[in-house]
Amino acid sequence: MTTLRDAAMRSKAWPFEEARRVLKRYEDKPPAKGHVLFETGYGPSGLPHIGTFGEVARTTMIRRAFEIISDIPTRLVCFSDDMDGMRKVPDNVPNPDMLRAHLQRPLTRVPDPFGEYESFGHHNNAMLRRFLDTFGFEYEFISATEFYASGQFDDVLLRACERYDAIMEIMLASLREERQKTYSCFLPIHPETGRVLYVPIRHVDAREGTVTFDDEDGREWTLPVTGGQVKLQWKPDFGARWAALDVDFEMYGKDHSTNTPIYDGICEVLGGRRATG
Repeated sequence: MTTLRDAAMRSKAWPFEEARRVLKRYEDKPPAKGHVLFETGYGPSGLPHIGTFGEVARTTMIRRAFEIISDIPTRLVCFSDDMDGMRKVPDNVPNPDMLRAHLQRPLTRVPDPFGEYESFGHHNNAMLRRFLDTFGFEYEFISATEFYASGQFDDVLLRACERYDAIMEIMLASLREERQKTYSCFLPIHPETGRVLYVPIRHVDAREGTVTFDDEDGREWTLPVTGGQVKLQWKPDFGARWAALDVDFEMYGKDHSTNTPIYDGICEVLGGRRATG
């Protein structure tokens, strides 16, 4: 093992270079949580594909490289953003007309067009897990819906209320003037329609942990940010997830690279430590 580890520490292969970056985080002391956490995300708005495979495969390669150069235990989490609203109907699924009636509802509240699972989100999650299991990946699956609804995200969401202005400062600097006027990092789930609402937030009450907003019909609502009644927009959600799970490494494509300072900044505002990737 010593010979293999020495060779791995000198290797210029990219998985080992990335693994050494992760190890550098803990050159002074091991992680308090007792392991290094690798994460990969998945948007279940459609069926899993080769891109999903590649993301998990590359992350696994770095995880295995890390295990060669370090004795710190590791975990790999595959996080499904299944609480996102369904923005469009995929072309490769049955019953498209039925699905159109559920646009903007969280994917786990959209009926399964295949008639096999509790929801469209549950169906796609099951296909993802079957896909990964077929190739023998070792991973833990987390559903955003369960993560929000079970309260595992509550501490970070309440902190987001307390530090709302700091999060908004980061986000507004990245948006065009027109978008700035209506943007909020919080997206309420309408209590009646179940739709994910992209509406301005009128008031954030840090003490009560609530947000007040007008829905699309002009009616005023106040909802707690906890318990799955409100979700975060995707960029704040990215950073908040790092903070909530204490993620050490997440690989993402070039399309995300310009957002890295946003993810990092929000993670730190919420009390976390930015992930490498």
